[in-house]
Amino acid sequence: MKTALITGATSGIGAATARILAQDHRLILCGRRTEQLDAIARELQSQTAVFTLSFDVSDSLAVSAAIDSLPPEWSAIDVLINNAGNAHGLDRFQDGDLDDYKAMININVLGLIYVTKAVLPLMEQSLNGHIVNLSSIAGKETYTNGTVYCASKAAVEALSQGMRMDLLERGIKVTNVAPGAVETEFSAVRFKGDQQRAAQVYQGYTPLTADDVARAIHFAIGQPDGVQVADITLFPKAQAAATLIKKN
Repeated sequence: MKTALITGATSGIGAATARILAQDHRLILCGRRTEQLDAIARELQSQTAVFTLSFDVSDSLAVSAAIDSLPPEWSAIDVLINNAGNAHGLDRFQDGDLDDYKAMININVLGLIYVTKAVLPLMEQSLNGHIVNLSSIAGKETYTNGTVYCASKAAVEALSQGMRMDLLERGIKVTNVAPGAVETEFSAVRFKGDQQRAAQVYQGYTPLTADDVARAIHFAIGQPDGVQVADITLFPKAQAAATLIKKN
């Protein structure tokens, strides 16, 4: 059975992906919120073997220490799902908070780099290594008030393309997954806990669910060895572009 490591596994797309991959993978679940991490581990332990690591992806030393702490029986990783990421604020570039900008770059870009660099040596033992990077439609289309978030996700797009080229000779697949509007904790985090404002983002149409994105990830990593799904862009039916959503 293959082993998959998932970052940001405590909620949203990460948790949904853990649940669907529990059907056919051993799981290393990673996140900052220890209680939630333990809860999903307990939920899935009846289906598959689960190991948990609690660390902040934006802390390079913590990432290295966590991956290095894996016991020998968990030290061969077949699938890495770089799901951890955040949006902070929705303001014009000139009005945005520098701390918000730093958080998005540190988590969405540097965090992905730190985790991938730490995990890659453990993929050398895998004959079918696969990296899945969670981007966003924001990485393909820049929109007003989201400049730095869009820049961070455009970086994920570039990292996915570059990794695919650089890792070609090692036989490691790289898939970029770019969801549109997904109803998770995303907007609540972006609006700093303002639940009313967050809820308005998803009113008047049916957004994607975390399960929808998880199924796309499972599809990509479930392909035969000779097939590489390079990129998936996923919209709800009501969405046609980053900021074009038909609401009732």
